[in-house]
Amino acid sequence: MASLELRFRAGTLELRGLDETAEAPTTMWAWDKRSACWRAPALAYAATILALRDKGLELDDLARAYEVTAFAEAVRREPRPYQTEAFVAWKKAGRRAVVVLPTGAGKTHLAVMAIADARRSTLVLVPTLDLLRQWRGLLSASFRIPIGALGGGEHHVEAITVSTYDSAYAHMEHLGARFGFLVFDEAHHLPSESYALAAKQSLAPFRLGLSATPERSDGRESDYPALIGAIAYRRDIVELSGEFLSDYEVERIEVDLTPDERARYDEERALFRDFLSDERIPIGGPDGWARFLQAVSRSTRGRRAFDAYLVSRQIAFAASAKLEFLEHLLDRHRHDRAIVFSQDAATTYGVSRRFLIPAITHETKQAERAHILDGLASGTFTAVATAKVLNEGVDVPDANVAIVLSGSGSVREHVQRLGRVLRKKDGKRAVLYELVTAGTAETKTSERRREHSAYR
Repeated sequence: MASLELRFRAGTLELRGLDETAEAPTTMWAWDKRSACWRAPALAYAATILALRDKGLELDDLARAYEVTAFAEAVRREPRPYQTEAFVAWKKAGRRAVVVLPTGAGKTHLAVMAIADARRSTLVLVPTLDLLRQWRGLLSASFRIPIGALGGGEHHVEAITVSTYDSAYAHMEHLGARFGFLVFDEAHHLPSESYALAAKQSLAPFRLGLSATPERSDGRESDYPALIGAIAYRRDIVELSGEFLSDYEVERIEVDLTPDERARYDEERALFRDFLSDERIPIGGPDGWARFLQAVSRSTRGRRAFDAYLVSRQIAFAASAKLEFLEHLLDRHRHDRAIVFSQDAATTYGVSRRFLIPAITHETKQAERAHILDGLASGTFTAVATAKVLNEGVDVPDANVAIVLSGSGSVREHVQRLGRVLRKKDGKRAVLYELVTAGTAETKTSERRREHSAYR
């Protein structure tokens, strides 16, 4: 039989030389009548090579375009025992696996170990430009070679390149054969429909997913085995605190609304709940929020119900007692480094104005954000107010106080916020304060987001 020919084409693989009636190499392959060849997503590359090899078929592999290169570590750090365990577990899983470690536990060091071991051109995928900058700096210092970047206006490809998920999604159909190793930082972002396509359009046989919070509200963590590999190793915050992460404590503080705030909250909440009841919308159900948004657009009463929801939520988020207690906490920790987390930009700006501390939101430019974080590290600022943008991907090792003024019911978000203050430093003890307005929807929200061993 003539040798088979395998090529990479726009995020897919083409296999020629195998008849339409023949058995497909794996279940991911299908006959493409238009091109008269077998076709599969590039993700099928590793399994296909192994399957054809097992069948003793000769293959002309024209798909692979990545380099096999020994990346010498210019800076070597002694791995912690759990990092070595995670590294070994990843290798035993065929170098295709997810590793779960808490924020501050050194997931990036594990990735450097894996890149040196894989000896393949590597693409690191990250969710934010802050993380792109941090990874690029780390990898440049670790290997002393030029590090490429995709995102934030840059399009520069090197043997080791860092890309945002958005840029990888946009360019992977052209770059999917260039890298033999993919590292997915904050891997819980990957199973979303568009980002998952980036993983499918790459033929990289080696893959490593890193996350502190791999579970997703939509249950799509079940996609990890196909896109990256199964979870091969996991250690949680409570297992590493003290010895490898800062000791920490969590304090939940309930505050009451003033009589005027209570009266207005109850009035607005009643309007919201009456609308839900009349429309028979179970807001806690899987599609309740979507049904509510559809219903509010159909009537004046619906729009008033939506306004009532927003007003009642804002009353709970920024209760006057919360802000008064926040003043106490900022004074108490005036010699520490504190991050004040809010659910939205409006609350963040209000905190910034009231307490004269810098704010970081989705509107903050990259240069200003870097200036503020540098100021927090140096002690120029002792506190920073933020919404969601510092939940993940920002390295602030000097921060030791997290104050959650408001937030969602997401367990991931709450664990990420705790993780921001857990990076180990001699003599450091971290604390997370959670301020909750009693007798409001925040009480149940708090209960939901605390469903993690770190808070028990």
